[in-house]
Amino acid sequence: MIVVKRLATVIVALFCMTVVAAQDSLRTHTIEDVVVTAERSRTTNVFSTIPVQSFSGDDIRLMGLQNLADAVKKFAGTSVKDYGGIGGMKTVSVRNLGAQHTAVSYDGIVVSNTQAGQIDIGRFSLDNVSLLSMAVGQSSDMLQSARHYASAAVMGISTAQPLPADKSSLLRIGLSGGSWGQINPKVRLWQRLSGSSVLSINADYMRADGTYPYTLVNGLESTRERRENSGISQWHVEGNVNTSFSDSSRLDVKAYYYRSSRGLPGSVILYNNESNEHLWDENLFAQAIYNKRWNEQWQWVARAKYTHSWNKYEDYNIKYTNGRKEELNSQDEYYASATINWQPLRWLSMSLAEDAAFNKLRTTVNGSPNPMRFTSLTALAAKLRIGRLTAEGNMVMTYATESLTESEKYSLKTPDDRKHLSPSLSLSWRILPEEALYIRALYKSTFRMPTFNDLYYLQIGNTSLRPEKAHEYGIGITWNSRRTGCLKYIAFTADGYHNNVTDKIVAFPSTYIWKMVNFGKVEIWGMDATVATEVDIARKTCAVLSTSLSFQDAQDKTPGSATYGSQLPYTAKVSGGISLILNTSWLTVGYSATGQGKRYSMAQNIREYQLPAFMEHSVSISRRFDLGNSSNINLQLSVNNITDEQYEIIKYYPMPGRSLTASATVEF
Repeated sequence: MIVVKRLATVIVALFCMTVVAAQDSLRTHTIEDVVVTAERSRTTNVFSTIPVQSFSGDDIRLMGLQNLADAVKKFAGTSVKDYGGIGGMKTVSVRNLGAQHTAVSYDGIVVSNTQAGQIDIGRFSLDNVSLLSMAVGQSSDMLQSARHYASAAVMGISTAQPLPADKSSLLRIGLSGGSWGQINPKVRLWQRLSGSSVLSINADYMRADGTYPYTLVNGLESTRERRENSGISQWHVEGNVNTSFSDSSRLDVKAYYYRSSRGLPGSVILYNNESNEHLWDENLFAQAIYNKRWNEQWQWVARAKYTHSWNKYEDYNIKYTNGRKEELNSQDEYYASATINWQPLRWLSMSLAEDAAFNKLRTTVNGSPNPMRFTSLTALAAKLRIGRLTAEGNMVMTYATESLTESEKYSLKTPDDRKHLSPSLSLSWRILPEEALYIRALYKSTFRMPTFNDLYYLQIGNTSLRPEKAHEYGIGITWNSRRTGCLKYIAFTADGYHNNVTDKIVAFPSTYIWKMVNFGKVEIWGMDATVATEVDIARKTCAVLSTSLSFQDAQDKTPGSATYGSQLPYTAKVSGGISLILNTSWLTVGYSATGQGKRYSMAQNIREYQLPAFMEHSVSISRRFDLGNSSNINLQLSVNNITDEQYEIIKYYPMPGRSLTASATVEF
């Protein structure tokens, strides 16, 4: 509470100072356009007050990665839960805070799932990505939404950029195919509607039977089996209209639709490989972002979005009445956001963001109600640049209220309204005035609301749950070298951190059934390090190298817990990745590797639950041919898991072994 009061005092004082300073008239001078060129760091941002990592879409594809989750695994401090199979669910957690604390932002607006609280990143098309980033805390963008400020970490997905100014249209057609019946056609069209408006349409389809082989070990005996019920069929289409107006404003409108039908292969325990579960998913949304700059001091962004999500689950088993179980769930969200930014002085910027969202859930699960939730988020932020010091601070006020139908209120208590104030402060100090050498520090307080499943699902839901609170502390050092001879740059970051999670929401056994309660407490100590470099080897030949390494000690500190002091499930103490891209005038070769140390599948850190360490390697080769008239064709061949490593990320869910993918893309 003391930290909150002090931070509030600082921000209010700054606001008052700027009001006085703004009374003086500002002189403006118009100068000729200046173009500044510089070498960029491929995966890290050493100038930010918070840890930020990124990959361009081209770099991801050149490394031979086949889905978004494989790219996310290469970020230091991140972990992806992958349930195996071609279409297996994939969720991301940063520094072990949990998937519910990590926001996924798609072209500037956060994707939501109030029912489960976590986003399946496997449904996003990799072919459409122009930039993938991961920020601990939030980015430095003063025009971001309050949802961004309220998150413990933000994974940002930016899709392909609008049409270049010298073109009126552009068409890209691609086809890829690979192991286990995988085929993936895709098409993207850009069309200039006017001098300032561009239409783009992107569509792709993917299907695979997913019956990949794996080795089943039972004591001293091992057999070769095949993964069953792992097929998937999915397609996605989205359209964008990007318009720039003469008054320095911009409007970006997007419509998105995704649908999938997939088998759920289930866990493999001994020789029981039978699974009759199936899941259908449907997700559509429409969003608009309007950006208006009034003058050098004032800028405003408004966002609006409607989302509809639907899923159907089926399972056939003799334990069910009539041998079949079916569940239907649908969610709707109405979301609006506005952010205003004021920069009265070159060294000071302030912003105020307000978000409002209305969510409702409809389910056919017996005993589960159909709740509705209204959420308001208000964020006040400030950024200062004084000499070699950069400071960023914000406060987020959250208010949430829920309601049930009149009939449901008789049998179920409506949760109390929730109010919470979350402060954040980050600093960056340039140690030497002539060198890009910085130290940075971070404090951030966040919390995550209980999901609808936590509160209401069957008999395990608990409407008295409190929000799960997280406190992040970090300190680090960053460095970016100057160009020296053939060495374009070296970028280095190292960040140590401590996270403390209280009121953790866990399933706890009661007399007859399990119940969701605020019981857990977790302490996490860790360190993330990254190195990136680019070297000119010869004329038109260069190599780009990036590496990441993470150390993490995440322990259960729940008082009285039988697993007190144990490493959290599925948390490796050591993990990391490496990628290398060799660009020549006639061929591009990409290599990547991702690995984790030993983990435990249960809270008890005993040998029975231990998962062995693994390292997965992938390699790709690609060649681009110019066809004339600004047309080209790009051919690529990728081999994933080239050593055919047998491993599991989630116990009893074997991951695919060696696979081959070939693709061709024509652009004209």
